[in-house]
Amino acid sequence: MMKIKFNGSMIDTHFKNTLEFFQSVSKNENDVWIVNGFATKENMNLKEEDELFCIEKNTLPPYEALDAMMRARHTPKLHDKLKKASVAICGLGGLGSHIGINLARSGVGRLHLIDFDVVEPSNLNRQAYMVEDLGKFKAEALKDQIAKINPFIEVFAQVLKIEKENIAELFTNDDIVCEAFDSAKYKAILAQNFHQFYPEKALVCASGLAGYGDSNSIQTRKIAKNFYVCGDLQNEAKVGNGLMAPRVNICAGHQANLVLELLASE
Repeated sequence: MMKIKFNGSMIDTHFKNTLEFFQSVSKNENDVWIVNGFATKENMNLKEEDELFCIEKNTLPPYEALDAMMRARHTPKLHDKLKKASVAICGLGGLGSHIGINLARSGVGRLHLIDFDVVEPSNLNRQAYMVEDLGKFKAEALKDQIAKINPFIEVFAQVLKIEKENIAELFTNDDIVCEAFDSAKYKAILAQNFHQFYPEKALVCASGLAGYGDSNSIQTRKIAKNFYVCGDLQNEAKVGNGLMAPRVNICAGHQANLVLELLASE
């Protein structure tokens, strides 16, 4: 006999390999078998204190199972850092909606979503919303999407405009803040005032991502201590050079990737 952890509980088993064990507990050939964080149906020798889950196909895994899989995929130390982190996303359009989804899939434990606008038909060409979201506040629509990706993430959604007067109180519980506004006015308000109140927190901004083509011109740059800008710094949205999904997504990926890098280094 040996002790293993199965579906979150310690049990004794006489089985020597995973195939025999799962065949004894699995009800359907389509069930998902998880061995120490990995989905596999390869026959493996069982060892003391191995962690196994059997998950019915097309059902939400229990928290322990999903967390075990994420932990294995991201390596334990990194996953544990991400779980404890809180990231604010200011503006939930083409940049912010995709930043939020990227960070949710990466296992960031708390997302602080801020936007005052609603989803409009003109948003659907580049933003992470669906026709069914039209008319909803973006903060609430994105919160609903993230719940479908990982319902165990804490999401704090605020429907409000960021002004100079409310910056001091908005981000006290956040480790990193992403600026993802379409408006130059609100980009400037946040960039010019953020470090006055949070000198030790990182602000990740975006500038220049309109149009299409020339993917490699979108880069991540450190401008000053705790201040980063992602984009090409040139191609702003204007007549004849609109915002299109691919370059917007590339820049959102840069911002989310930098967030993970900064959290991993703490």
